[in-house]
Amino acid sequence: MNNKIYFTPGPSELYPTVRQHMITALDEKIGVISHRSKKFEEVYKTASDNLKTLLELPSNYEVLFLASATEIWERIIQNCVEKKSFHCVNGSFSKRFYEFAGELGREAYKEEAAFGKGFYPADITVPADAEIICLTHNETSSGVSMPVEDINTFRDKNKDALIFVDAVSSLPYPKFDWTKIDSVFFSVQKCFGLPAGLGVWILNDRVIEKSKALLAKRKSIGTYHTIPSMLEKARVNQTPETPNAMNIFLLGKVTGDMLQISADGIRKQTEEKAALINTYIESSKVFSFGVEDAKLRSMTTIVANTTMLPGEINKILEPFDMAVGAGYGSKKETQIRIANFPAHSLEQVHKLVQTLKEKIG
Repeated sequence: MNNKIYFTPGPSELYPTVRQHMITALDEKIGVISHRSKKFEEVYKTASDNLKTLLELPSNYEVLFLASATEIWERIIQNCVEKKSFHCVNGSFSKRFYEFAGELGREAYKEEAAFGKGFYPADITVPADAEIICLTHNETSSGVSMPVEDINTFRDKNKDALIFVDAVSSLPYPKFDWTKIDSVFFSVQKCFGLPAGLGVWILNDRVIEKSKALLAKRKSIGTYHTIPSMLEKARVNQTPETPNAMNIFLLGKVTGDMLQISADGIRKQTEEKAALINTYIESSKVFSFGVEDAKLRSMTTIVANTTMLPGEINKILEPFDMAVGAGYGSKKETQIRIANFPAHSLEQVHKLVQTLKEKIG
């Protein structure tokens, strides 16, 4: 039996209740129910309603289930961009989203910061003809976060453009002002502590109307996963295609568990655990912060420069049943990434920090 605790940034440690919920799902044969059945409609509605409650979504927001956050990048461009998009790029994932726009034949503007650096919105001018603004709350590759208060400033200066926020490795930690953005998306294998294979797209009426407007112009907005086709089914708690019913079921169960703690409770726990990790990094002789500006350091994906190879670090952690993530891409051997997700308990983080302190310094 594998008892290791994975502090990897995704896939990551499963939420503590997932094992029992999977047994329940198997007992109820969730994996074989029809996606047109009443049972599936109940499963969909539970997951959707729990997310709306947990994230305090206004009534003009809808919840859609897709295959992954990567798919959602593509659907955003197809459904909401006729000609031009704007992207803040400061890591591997925000860069890939930007590249999707060009690959789909749109013109993409970008404001770019170096890896490990962030953005200062006062210095950014979004072109007036950009139809959408794409921001990353938490760049998983570099550990740079864009504070919610900075995200909010984009609406003040760009009333017409739709604002999309990638919160793949941060929700439900950030408390978004839903009047300042139009859409958020994430995948479940990070902060929601589930197996990979489900993307969640949260979008408001402005996004829906833009997709309908492009369709009315006879523009191609995709095939089976257009916003209108997904929305038609979502409003009766269904999906256009056979979905990952098991993960939707698990998401409903885990969000129910999270509601018992509350989003504010999760935020408090996240900050307490992050403080433990950051205090250790600050005093370590082996590690240093991968993000220099403390204001821009992620609470959920903590990145540290290391003078020891990540593989060697994990060899030291192996006897203690723990593992951290290596750096991303070119930083694979010079950084580590420590996930600080709701699935990681305060006791587990204490154990990780104490082991690193005693065995590595």
